[in-house]
Amino acid sequence: MKRHLRRIALLAFVVICFYGWGIVTDSQALHDELLRLHVVGASDSKADQNVKLLVRDAVLQSLEEGLQNVKDPQKAYDYVNRMLPKVETAANRALEAAGFSDTVTVSLTEEAFPTRDYDTFSLPAGVYQALRVVIGEGEGKNWWCVVFPPLCMQEEYGETASLNGRLNDTLKG
Repeated sequence: MKRHLRRIALLAFVVICFYGWGIVTDSQALHDELLRLHVVGASDSKADQNVKLLVRDAVLQSLEEGLQNVKDPQKAYDYVNRMLPKVETAANRALEAAGFSDTVTVSLTEEAFPTRDYDTFSLPAGVYQALRVVIGEGEGKNWWCVVFPPLCMQEEYGETASLNGRLNDTLKG
């Protein structure tokens, strides 16, 4: 009887290990396929939080056309990397047009993100490649989404396509 229970316990352990490995592998694949956008406000004041959204829109608009037909995550990363000066210029112009004297720092980095729940799916917490946009001292609340595949643009501009479907299509293709 004990031998039988040990075999069952061993089998259960093996199944759990394979299941856990699958989750870790899927999660890592997801992290490797996405480029997140992280915009950090200058402060938590209402004005700084509102202008953060204007900067976000300027950043997304500066990248939108060039990312429309990109299917490969590395090509998207390379494109965004080449566009960093243009992104920074667009963000600083948005600040200036809104009457703010702060400037923006833009970089590509790896950073930890918490779990993010969207309407149709959830992105797990973890370390992702990110386009980081910091306004002024960057002591305010954050705003984040996924710039590749271009889920931010769909989310913000009201396209009816399922974000979950778009993410799955991108990861499959």
